[in-house]
Amino acid sequence: MSTFAKRERLLLADLLETAGPEAPTLCEGWRTRDLAAHVVVRERRPDAAGGLLVKQLAPRLEKAMEEFTAKPYEELIQLIRTGPPRFSPFSLKQLDEMSNTVEFYVHAEDVRRAQRDWTARVLDPVFQDTLWSRTERTARLMGRGAPTGLVLRRPDGQTVVAHRGTPVVTVTGEPSELLLFLYGRQSAAKVDLDGDADAIERLHGSKQLGI
Repeated sequence: MSTFAKRERLLLADLLETAGPEAPTLCEGWRTRDLAAHVVVRERRPDAAGGLLVKQLAPRLEKAMEEFTAKPYEELIQLIRTGPPRFSPFSLKQLDEMSNTVEFYVHAEDVRRAQRDWTARVLDPVFQDTLWSRTERTARLMGRGAPTGLVLRRPDGQTVVAHRGTPVVTVTGEPSELLLFLYGRQSAAKVDLDGDADAIERLHGSKQLGI
């Protein structure tokens, strides 16, 4: 049975393939080759991927990234499409769905929205609800570094507090757009911001959102 994670994985692979290895992304300093290597390292080198969060493992991560970025781009795309090996925790369907649905959605938009001729993607309500559920769960973690109070609001009025503080900025948009904002893609997210003008400017330019 297809899952959101599987769908987003294949979409990401298609976008990376179409863009080519040297296209820009929303990830600062990364071209599409770097992003593809990141996805593969995260799934196939858990010993190195920990360097994303643990400073002591950063040299191992850097070495693994160098190794995979040197591989043929077509090989990286195929590794993304085929998914993680059996020994990877991500080979478990439930963990894949829990950990990769958002990961692949965000990175797909990192590729899509960095291109000049990008077009908005229409998402079905079920997927939007799924993304909202993930946003609710991770809002405080991802928003902990916000320089202002931060409230996320869906068009239907549902809200979640991502960071307590004053002044408060309320960000309104579809869950997919709120998620991108929360993950540090503020300039690419289609949202409305309400609050003190200075606070909005600080929040919009902050590099402290996300992990």
